[in-house]
Amino acid sequence: MNDTAATQPSDAPARAGAIPRLTSLSHGGGCGCKIAPGELSEILKSSGANAVIPPELMVGIETSDDAAVYKLNDSQALVATTDFFMPIVDDPYEFGRIAATNALSDVYAMGGKPIMALALVAMPISQLPLNVIGEIARGGQDVCRAAGIPIAGGHTIDSVEPIYGLVAMGLVHPDRVRRNADARPGDVLVLGKALGVGVYSAALKKLQLDEAGYRQMIDSTTRLNTPGPLLAELPGVHAITDVTGFGLAGHGLEMARGANATVRIEWAKVPLLPGVEQLATNGFVTGASGRNWAAYGEQVGLADGLPATAQILLTDPQTSGGLLVACAREAVDDVLAIFQREGFAAAAVIGDVQAGAAQLQVI
Repeated sequence: MNDTAATQPSDAPARAGAIPRLTSLSHGGGCGCKIAPGELSEILKSSGANAVIPPELMVGIETSDDAAVYKLNDSQALVATTDFFMPIVDDPYEFGRIAATNALSDVYAMGGKPIMALALVAMPISQLPLNVIGEIARGGQDVCRAAGIPIAGGHTIDSVEPIYGLVAMGLVHPDRVRRNADARPGDVLVLGKALGVGVYSAALKKLQLDEAGYRQMIDSTTRLNTPGPLLAELPGVHAITDVTGFGLAGHGLEMARGANATVRIEWAKVPLLPGVEQLATNGFVTGASGRNWAAYGEQVGLADGLPATAQILLTDPQTSGGLLVACAREAVDDVLAIFQREGFAAAAVIGDVQAGAAQLQVI
């Protein structure tokens, strides 16, 4: 399927034998498929997942961080993560690219460099031709090639809905691990990518996203978060996370809880993808946005006078979203320079961290 076709109305219902739109085969798409934060917390509490904690485990599930980190020796730690989801676009190749970029992001967010990946492939074999599934895998392979790593194996199953993703592994020096929990009062917050991918995806699913918006969406979601390990080399960078399914507000709150401090966001400084405010006003909003707000809205303070769309975009699930960085004020110029050098033109200072209760304030 070419890119233009992905934005145009289809012949619904599909003719017998016609290849269905990928997004029509799934009940959700991208990081909007995530289980809501509150429900996930309850699942983890009852699972006993933290029953065995070896001393080498530097980062586990305790702060809902982006990946696990296991110390191998004094100069190396293994970063391990997995991420997979259902289609956010109809083009199979682009779906593969987006899913792979998103999975590798968690390695970069810990300050690590990817070393290899394993593919996770679950497809409705009776509904999708093998060449379409092959295009999904090719998209993931091309992203891993761009990251300089192999897909060294994986696992496949026949599934009701199409699902693709990676197990991703990387290496980081133990001293350069950057958790989401180590922000400090006085830190400045920098966001690497513009918000609005969830709104774009909702419009695309209803065939209301124009070609320019689609191109913006693909460019954002397939841009590898390569600044991560470079940022981790800066002593003034204290915490890094990537903004994904729980939205900027959700991941900002995780940072606030980890630091036991108040994270403050200045809404006017938050970069947004072109046209997302109007699309949100027109009702193109994901179900995940509402679930996110229900889970953590009580811990978010919204100042009077904010745009009506602010809450929607704060909770908008970001598939393959940008890095959120907490750094000392004197490190801001170096942080922004790394983002710019790596091709992240939208990177911007969006707020700060202040002493106070673990909460998010949006002004």
